[in-house]
Amino acid sequence: MASPRVFPLSCVVQQYAWGKMGSNSEVARLLASSDPLARISEDKPYAELWMGAHPRGDAKILDSRISQRTLGQWIAENQDCLGSKVKDTFNGKLPFLFKVLSVETALSIQAHPNKELAEKLHLQAPQHYPDANHKPEMAIALTSFQGLCGFRPVEEIVTFLTSKVEQNADSMHIGARIPGQPRAELEQSARVPRFSHLMESKKQLVVEQLNLLVKRISQQVAAGNNVEDICGELLLQLHQQYPGDIGCFAIYFLNLLTLKPGEAMFLEANVPHAYLKGDCVECMACSDNTVRAGLTSKFIDVPTLCEMLSYTSSPSKDRLFPPKRSQEDPYLSLYAPPVPDFAVMKMEVPGSVTEYKVSAVDSASILLMVQGTVTARTPTAQAEIPLQRGGVLFIGANESVSLKLTVPEDLLIFRACCLL
Repeated sequence: MASPRVFPLSCVVQQYAWGKMGSNSEVARLLASSDPLARISEDKPYAELWMGAHPRGDAKILDSRISQRTLGQWIAENQDCLGSKVKDTFNGKLPFLFKVLSVETALSIQAHPNKELAEKLHLQAPQHYPDANHKPEMAIALTSFQGLCGFRPVEEIVTFLTSKVEQNADSMHIGARIPGQPRAELEQSARVPRFSHLMESKKQLVVEQLNLLVKRISQQVAAGNNVEDICGELLLQLHQQYPGDIGCFAIYFLNLLTLKPGEAMFLEANVPHAYLKGDCVECMACSDNTVRAGLTSKFIDVPTLCEMLSYTSSPSKDRLFPPKRSQEDPYLSLYAPPVPDFAVMKMEVPGSVTEYKVSAVDSASILLMVQGTVTARTPTAQAEIPLQRGGVLFIGANESVSLKLTVPEDLLIFRACCLL
């Protein structure tokens, strides 16, 4: 009998310190819904759910007919399941990692290298850059999701440095205007030299100026004043999480985005970003390469970050990555970023639909059930697969799956694949 090409997965939970605690975490709630034996510890963080074949989080196969224990092992022996183009392009490996993130405290100010730089960094410092791959990624909000992404328009940066946090910026030599210097020249230098100078500032100076700014904003808050124009609440929040950290000042250089559920941002190579709070689905190229510069206790590589960054400015609305509605399927939206490694489909199916067909694509894919209860059937398999909230399904290339609703409630499904 041929090996099944559609099967459920048990996926790895990462309990990083920045994750939401216990059942406050969407990761924990998805886990508890899909596995009746799962026990959620309310005093532990549930930060990420990894759905894929990454060596540090290879999903287990929940099908007794399959001899291999993990998805990575099975793909290695069944490379045709990837689809012919994917198999050839990515050397017989699944090119993406699919995740759910539940963020309580901010992740680091960071960027990811392009392929060329990734290869160079991996050769130079494999202990910090563990592979030679690039790491474009996309976040799609499940709840209200806050993050920093790309440089603000230059005029916004200049306004912060010359009027909102002028005293602190001048003390750190990132805001002072040379007497008589035209504003156009100040705007020209607002991103590259000034951001680099900020990131390279001495720790003691950063701590002193940050403490002064926090004190000033705290006094304004205590007096009942609105501090929105200075991102006051965010600064206090970040300073409480990472006291004295240089990354707190980055909010005056980078766009602040708050995504609504279903909204997305795409983070191409060299774009500075940080996730701040909320729950999201994330998809990325299968890599661990991250260059960090603040809001972290991990390895920081400021010279590499400042040299590699894309200093292009844009309004925050331009950082949104809207999906395209399918012409063939009224319930499907496609997030297809300009990289070959991955794309994500979102399916919102009303509970009045009794059966929904997940179409075949020429790529292996991973399906996550965020909402709903169904049984999955495929033309090549005899047995039905029960699937409910938190359930994860691997679908081999060119396999279609029929989902029969067993409870008349709306479905919310995300599916990661590679559309070459």
